[in-house]
Amino acid sequence: MVETEGSPFGGCLEKMKSYVRTRKGTILTAEILLSFIILICYAASMYGGYSAVAICEMVFAIIFFIVFMMELDKQFLVVNWLWSDLIRAAIGAALYLITSLICVIGGSGDGARIAGGVFGLVAGILFVYDSYTIFLDIKSGRQHTAASTGR
Repeated sequence: MVETEGSPFGGCLEKMKSYVRTRKGTILTAEILLSFIILICYAASMYGGYSAVAICEMVFAIIFFIVFMMELDKQFLVVNWLWSDLIRAAIGAALYLITSLICVIGGSGDGARIAGGVFGLVAGILFVYDSYTIFLDIKSGRQHTAASTGR
């Protein structure tokens, strides 16, 4: 076994382990894994063009995973990370649902394309759930800030 205490990446590994246990970390990890599975399915199909959606969504999910894991969202205040994450998840949900329905409906004879479409529908539902949880976080944050009157 490799010791993580002496390694310079030990702190990063511990942050990653603890972040994956959170609700947002679990959702982002599932999004990354599903996007990777979808990428493999679409790459194995006769129509490899659908893999662009999986690549983009996997890269964006990895970026947001790193930002939230390393708590860079608290350091870079120029970007509103919650709204950016909401837009990412909503667009991902729409793209996955649309492309997956196209693949499932028109994929006769191409098992990898149909499998990618089915996994894409699951990923689309996961992205919708992620959008919903982010929306609830924004809504609850807005209520708390509106309650303070500054007196």
